[in-house]
Amino acid sequence: MSNALAIAHVTQALALLLASNVGPEFDEAVKVEPHKPPTEPPDHPTLNVFLYQVTPNTSMRNNDLPTRAFDGRLVKRPAAALDLHYLITAYGDETTLVGQRLIGSVVRTLHEIPILPQDVIEETGHLPHLADSDLAEAAQRVRFTPTVMDIDETSKLWGMLYQTPYSLSVVYQATLVLIDGREKPVPAKPVERPDVRVLPFGAPGAPVPPGAGARAEEPSATGPASEAADGEAAAPARPGGQALVEQQAPAAAKKAAKTVAKAPARTRKAPARTPRSTRSGPRKADDADDRTEQ
Repeated sequence: MSNALAIAHVTQALALLLASNVGPEFDEAVKVEPHKPPTEPPDHPTLNVFLYQVTPNTSMRNNDLPTRAFDGRLVKRPAAALDLHYLITAYGDETTLVGQRLIGSVVRTLHEIPILPQDVIEETGHLPHLADSDLAEAAQRVRFTPTVMDIDETSKLWGMLYQTPYSLSVVYQATLVLIDGREKPVPAKPVERPDVRVLPFGAPGAPVPPGAGARAEEPSATGPASEAADGEAAAPARPGGQALVEQQAPAAAKKAAKTVAKAPARTRKAPARTPRSTRSGPRKADDADDRTEQ
């Protein structure tokens, strides 16, 4: 996290990083200027570090949401995530290919040191216009990666530089720069008094018993007794449930009475039969007695 001076601090630190690594490879001093390319190209070895665009970082742009509570109180310090796009242009004597040698040294330096060193950030912070910058305390380190641009994008970029002739250059992106908000969140108050309540199920304000909704949705079994039981269980869950139970109970009692009344009738229809041999025996004995008396 850093304040609003982070953008300028990264630009100045990049210029210092290139000056301390590119200059020793040349016989003469190399001048590194953190501004846009000049309209008249210089003859001595020069590098221009030009910040031509600042864009929101796509992966971190909404990482700080939400920052406020429902009542508007700040709960988290907002931070803007940014990417910085630099155009690095080289100038020098064309007969000795100074510009191309400078670009090669720039590419080697940023490929070898892709992350902005801490000592370079601290040294740049001593400048008067960057004295209030806190980029050195940021947890996120700035990384430089090359950007590929085709002919159309390059022509559009140089077309924005009015009356500036094209020169050999490379484009790099610095990721990630976080700029903090000025307002600090107020810490939450500690718990002053615990409030614990014990309520039985069914009391006003008590939670719903687990599984109560699932039992209410289960289908009831078939049959008179089950229908009466289902009517009694469903009566409290909807208006008019008691009246429904009273209507269903007499109907169930009538069905049970009819079942009991039909049982004796079925028993009388099927009386026990005596075997034929048992009935014929006594009749034959009576006939013999009658004959004897005669």
